[in-house]
Amino acid sequence: MLSKFEQVQKQWGGTSDVIDHWLMSRQQLLIDYCKLAGLPPFEKNQRQLPTAAQLQLFSQQLVDYISEGHFKIYDMVMARWNATGYSPTEEISKLYSQITHTTDPLLNFADRYCDIAEEDELPDFDTDLSVTGELIESRFELEDELIELISESLACPPGA
Repeated sequence: MLSKFEQVQKQWGGTSDVIDHWLMSRQQLLIDYCKLAGLPPFEKNQRQLPTAAQLQLFSQQLVDYISEGHFKIYDMVMARWNATGYSPTEEISKLYSQITHTTDPLLNFADRYCDIAEEDELPDFDTDLSVTGELIESRFELEDELIELISESLACPPGA
């Protein structure tokens, strides 16, 4: 995921303040996921469960990322499109719909782990975290496609 992120950042970073903001939010979520999962470069010497505070922080960041994507970033793109006379294509609408299909399962993870206590046992944590990682990766891939379409639309407004 990290190398794919770097690729996307190189390709689309700097093309739009909306996209730059989106990529910065994504970068922080990705870093925090890797820390939580103990993935390189954040791996621990001995694999252990994260603390309740770490889980709560990641859960909140996941909710923030999803909310920001659905509300702030989408609104920023729509405002830019309205200013230029552009309207979303069927392909853009389809991608956005596919992205929203990842929302509930990701929010379910956040809901499950946001209020745990240190003494709580987490028998399904590894599986839940793995599934969440796969969902995040899938969401990022769809967002990459959407970023490409959005970037093109913002770079070449109607009538240009």
